Amino acid sequence: MELSLIERALRIAALAHKDQVRKEGDTPYIVHPVMVALDLKTRGFLDEIVAAALVHDVLEDTDFPEDQLESELGSSVMEIVRAVTNDDSLSWEEKKLRYIETVRSGSEGAKAVATADKIHNAKSLLAAHKQQGEVLWSHFKAGKEKKIWFERAMLEMLKETWESPLVSEYESLVEEMAAL
Repeated sequence: MELSLIERALRIAALAHKDQVRKEGDTPYIVHPVMVALDLKTRGFLDEIVAAALVHDVLEDTDFPEDQLESELGSSVMEIVRAVTNDDSLSWEEKKLRYIETVRSGSEGAKAVATADKIHNAKSLLAAHKQQGEVLWSHFKAGKEKKIWFERAMLEMLKETWESPLVSEYESLVEEMAAL
């Protein structure tokens, strides 16, 4: 029996992220891409978009081979993954500006994965802030002010380029983070 695209993506994500934990605590990293993918699946997005959500951080955060990822999941998934992968050779601010532009010019799938990713990150940050308080911001390379700047810049781009209930949800979370 051949595995579904989503199951293949989940297996890759689980393998690639197996020893990683989230920034804000001891949560196994795999929880993040699963939650992003689940959000998109429950909203009726296509399997290619859900699969891309499962592996959206694989190129950026692991040494899983890009050619193997494309071979196992296909070019449609990879187009989305590439659009939402940060270029770590750049400075923090340049990297964030480039990310916004690659998502801006990306497909609806790229916008969906990027927004669902930001939503889950924001929810995780807000929950961690309740437990850790202001020390939470020390986990972020750029600190609170630049983190909020990036979230607002990302939000503005999404509001200009994509109509989706995900954008409204993200907007509420960005304002909640800014108010911390």
